[in-house]
Amino acid sequence: MLKVLDSAVPVSCWSCSVAHNDSTLFCPHCSKIQPPPGGDFFSVFGIEPRLNLELTELEHEFHRLSRKLHPDRYARSEDQEKEWSLADTALLNDAYRTLKDPLRRTEYLLKLVGVEIGEEHSGKDRKDPSRVPTDLLEEAFELNMQLEEMREAKQSGSSDDSLTSSLEQARLKFTEMLEDVDEDLRACWNEWDSGDQSLRSVAQKKMVALLDRRRYLSNLVRDVKETLGA
Repeated sequence: MLKVLDSAVPVSCWSCSVAHNDSTLFCPHCSKIQPPPGGDFFSVFGIEPRLNLELTELEHEFHRLSRKLHPDRYARSEDQEKEWSLADTALLNDAYRTLKDPLRRTEYLLKLVGVEIGEEHSGKDRKDPSRVPTDLLEEAFELNMQLEEMREAKQSGSSDDSLTSSLEQARLKFTEMLEDVDEDLRACWNEWDSGDQSLRSVAQKKMVALLDRRRYLSNLVRDVKETLGA
């Protein structure tokens, strides 16, 4: 089961005035819809920030809340409640899309703790050697040369079966590297979820590096697919 997160910030329900935590979409006392809560995407589902989530439970809770927030339920309600049903639904959808995806969930949680990640921070410019994983420098350089050859060949209307085969092999190799990165990320999830701060610190650094590596590899695979027209 999903582990519920207890909020320490109390607010009062607009309808019954009973205090409840500020992360809930509905008042636990009178069940009235509440304005979009503060906090993070995890709190929308009432769970603690963690990386290993039971996706079946998450999906079940998403559908349960979606039904309760459906605008049709508020067709005869006050305008305020109608607006909240739309706003809460949008928030719930964003939260679910983020948390159900392993990579987006990892990036989101890291950003919650103040880590700067994403293409704007690393791995975007593949022509800058300082942004390329050191163990991939030679292979990335060779791949880019082959990609240019293939593009030139296509522009001239010619074909090169040997070059096509070489690029396809490179695509398979980098795809396998992506799978290895995902496996390493899952191992880091367990370290993070342990709650041990020293383990979390180490896992955090590993995950940042792995996400940068994964982003770079994904770009390489994408470029090969686009060039081959796959």
